[in-house]
Amino acid sequence: MILARLDDDKAQDVVFIDLQGKSPVADALIVASGRSHRHVGAIADHLLRALKDEGYGKVRVEGLPHCDWVLIDTGDVIIHLFRPEVRTFYNIEKIWSVDSPHRAVS
Repeated sequence: MILARLDDDKAQDVVFIDLQGKSPVADALIVASGRSHRHVGAIADHLLRALKDEGYGKVRVEGLPHCDWVLIDTGDVIIHLFRPEVRTFYNIEKIWSVDSPHRAVS
């Protein structure tokens, strides 16, 4: 449902990282980008509504006021939504040794 919602909202460079057996914190990590502050905020808002509609009303959210980096923690899945330049700066996919299209060398 989360990946479908991100696709519907035209999130960019979506990366799914399976954490089962690698981390006790969550089963999966999803990293995606929005084109601007407004796009990141809209993606986060739509995703929060969809999660609530699916019965995940008690998710934790950080970063909504600025929308540079929004973190949504559902318990089993952690979603990071970034503006592209912020995502490149923090490069969190590297922690899990995952290649991402936004880091491709031209």
